[in-house]
Amino acid sequence: MGTSGCPSESKAGVHSAEEEFDCIGTQDGDRSVVDKKYHCSVIAQHDYSVSPKKDGNCDSMNARSGKRPQSNCCQLVPCYDKSDCSKAEELTTGLKTKGTGCCNSGKCDLDEGAKDACCDGSSSHSEKLVSTSDEYNARAAGRVDMEKGATSSEHVVLDVQGLTCVGCETKLFRSLQSIPGIHNLRTSLVLSQAEFDLDEKAGLVAEIIKSVESATGFTCQRIDNEGQEIEVVVDGDAKAFVECKYPDGVTQMVASGKQDVRITYDPKVIGARTLLEECSDSPLKLAAPRGSSELESGKKHVRKTGGITLLSAILTVPVLVLAWAPLPPRPTVYGSISLALATIVQFAVAGPFYPSALKALVFTHVIEMDLLIVLSTSTAYVFSLVAFAYELVGRPLSTGQFFETSTLLVTLIILGRWVSAFARQRAVESVSIRSLQAETAVLCDADDRGGEEIDSRLLQYGDMFKVLPDSRIATDGTVVLGTTEVDESMVTGESLPVEKLPGSSVIAGSLNGSGVIIVRLSHLPGDNTISTIATMVDQAKFSKPKTQELVDIVAGFFVPIVLALTIVTFAIWIAIGISVRHQNGSRAVVNATTHAISVLIVSCPCAIGLAVPMVVVIAGGVAAQHGVIFKSATTIETARKVSHVVFDKTGTLTQGELSVTEELFLSEEQDLAASVALGLACDNKHPVSAAISRYLKENGVKAAMISDTKSITGKGVEGKFNGVSVRCGNTRWVSAETHPKVQDLLSKGLTVFCVTLGERLLAAFSLSDSLRPDSRAVITELQKRGIAVSIVSGDDAGAVEVVALKLGIQPCYVRSRCTPGDKQEYLKKLKTEKGNQTVIFCGDGTNDAVTLAQADIGVHMNSGSDVAQTAADVVLMRPYLGGILVLLDLSKAAFHRIFFNFAWSFVYNLFAILLAAGAFVNARIPPQYAGLGEIVSVLPVILIALQLRWFKRDY
Repeated sequence: MGTSGCPSESKAGVHSAEEEFDCIGTQDGDRSVVDKKYHCSVIAQHDYSVSPKKDGNCDSMNARSGKRPQSNCCQLVPCYDKSDCSKAEELTTGLKTKGTGCCNSGKCDLDEGAKDACCDGSSSHSEKLVSTSDEYNARAAGRVDMEKGATSSEHVVLDVQGLTCVGCETKLFRSLQSIPGIHNLRTSLVLSQAEFDLDEKAGLVAEIIKSVESATGFTCQRIDNEGQEIEVVVDGDAKAFVECKYPDGVTQMVASGKQDVRITYDPKVIGARTLLEECSDSPLKLAAPRGSSELESGKKHVRKTGGITLLSAILTVPVLVLAWAPLPPRPTVYGSISLALATIVQFAVAGPFYPSALKALVFTHVIEMDLLIVLSTSTAYVFSLVAFAYELVGRPLSTGQFFETSTLLVTLIILGRWVSAFARQRAVESVSIRSLQAETAVLCDADDRGGEEIDSRLLQYGDMFKVLPDSRIATDGTVVLGTTEVDESMVTGESLPVEKLPGSSVIAGSLNGSGVIIVRLSHLPGDNTISTIATMVDQAKFSKPKTQELVDIVAGFFVPIVLALTIVTFAIWIAIGISVRHQNGSRAVVNATTHAISVLIVSCPCAIGLAVPMVVVIAGGVAAQHGVIFKSATTIETARKVSHVVFDKTGTLTQGELSVTEELFLSEEQDLAASVALGLACDNKHPVSAAISRYLKENGVKAAMISDTKSITGKGVEGKFNGVSVRCGNTRWVSAETHPKVQDLLSKGLTVFCVTLGERLLAAFSLSDSLRPDSRAVITELQKRGIAVSIVSGDDAGAVEVVALKLGIQPCYVRSRCTPGDKQEYLKKLKTEKGNQTVIFCGDGTNDAVTLAQADIGVHMNSGSDVAQTAADVVLMRPYLGGILVLLDLSKAAFHRIFFNFAWSFVYNLFAILLAAGAFVNARIPPQYAGLGEIVSVLPVILIALQLRWFKRDY
């Protein structure tokens, strides 16, 4: 192995650089192979998202690395065939390979319209469009729109180091916003991240990062959220290693240290353990585990700021001793030492503030907090030099040398930033759901053989692992052996242990009880329930509630106003000194300068900037611990104002586990009726269809062969049996509600499911469901709070009315036989007729997408571990309606803290500026202590937000 530790190279053929595109093969199933002058074989294929494949001229390939193909590599490209399209003349780029289209070869018989299907990549022929290898890479990465011929958007997430206040965030936002081609830009002060969509106008991500770093002074690094990541230690230089050819399945390698490499890979192509063994000539070593990107970035910032604070303190202490200690009078010696130390503090410690403030002013036209720091510390330092010069010529000023003021001011500013960053980091860590991820797993097989403990990052598809008593479950999976009880409260909020048997699903991060179980892995640690929840919680941190808009406006005017107040303060104190106190000009200027410096530095917009996002972060984490996932910060702000809650019935207020109570066959062909019913219902996931399918299978019924099946939302399923139309669904849709025997079933308050063949009614099944244990208590509590409750359902009137009666819901708020469109109209009516209503809709996701979107807050009640499939604003991690009350109460608690934070920020800045300006006769803030302002203003904001951690619920 070489010094770089490169993977082994194969000796496949390399083609001449002068070669043009030339067909070297005829139609081969769904592929044709083309030689390129870029030393690359090109595989034309319908689905370029499949696993990488090789041909005779390839060693390995990487379809998504974004790297230029090296020798002996392949690239997957989409099928382009314009020769058989009526739109062929629209083709303006690329070269064509030799060969004929499929229609010309006699392999198909297409009319003109069908030929156009070739244009959208739906067919593969031998006349292909080819272009440069870079364009192939872009297509393979999903950045090319194959119909429009233009690059589509790419999602980018940047980790940004250096964000300390709302002014920094504004500077970052404006810097990115000014770049053409960036859309859907969002930034987060608390996470220190930015995310956006990127199109072809913006250029490469690396160029954008360089531009942003140049304009802002921040350090940016891209976070790759696609695929799995693993960090390894290599022999030799990491930068040389990442330049090597990528093995199959590896999509990106980035040097994260001198010998550390972060590898992004497709786990469906290559497993983590296989990657370590085969990525180079000698096995790689796994690097020490790291936390999530935002937590790691925060820790790094805290460590860096802590180091700078310590350096500043070490340099400042001698200056304070020389200024304040009872030492023999040697002003020139002491002054010279203090000058040297103060200069180091000013330029080594406070130096980074200068380019930051200047770049913000020049590039993004933002006057931020760093400018106040630069002005105040520079003024104090220059004033110190002037005072020392006067000392040297024997004309000392009344303030003395003043070096202790400039050094202590810088040190206290840096200390304030460190304390603020530390408190903010600990607050974010305290509610991080990612901390529940187990670090190790015990590998074994289905017969409990083996028992090797490995790092959980090395798990791969196909693995089974053993969960020992009182240990955390490493990742999502299915129990194959053993029984136990599992505490899922940390993930779902379920307080009672849940029994697990063979076939039961288990959730990553949950705590095993006294049993030992063998689990078959279903999701890798980077893609399990913990990761999914954490990702959704992070998305809420990126979003900004409407309150934040007011904050941004205030923060935007804050620094200019402080600058204006500083000038006013300086002018007033000169006037007072000369006119009222009859001081000479120099003395009046000295006194006015000390007051102006105090005003500049004591004001703090950071508290205002953190008032909302800090609460949003803590509230989101606390809600997740109670099994409620906020997907938008706006939801946290809005939920406290809810006046009406609309519930779906089946699967929401009821268990959703229907059982057949009665079957009614209205034809002598009972077997046919049952068989047709099963054939229609067996592939449908609606709770009613699932219950019918389960019942018929338990009774030994064989499903009939139904063709052209189609699910009709809110109605049922239809298809064809032996060419005759068959339907199963609700009584209205199949026109059976007037049948006497069907009416008997409806009168009992049961759900009725009918089956028809042509116009004949073959059978009817009645089903019953049971209420969730907490439904009654939650509905009663909502009504006590003055919140109206409605129930809307697609079920028959009798079944819906029975449930409403049991729950005490007024008849005027009950709607039955509703299609999804009817539910949407009902919500519209509630919001328009009664005015200013804030409406929640809560459903289990079955046919509820339209209604969830119509509601002010859509709540999805989840019943499994896959929580990423819903577009709702809130996800309840388990089927527990108490989550609605958690949502309302946590929103109110968050609002109260946001209000307090605003009040505190206003009161602090008002009184601090008045004290610093000398508005009170017997009290003022000296300039050297004004640097404490950030600690005094920001810490209460963080602590108040952190109080949400102790949010309690009694339901």
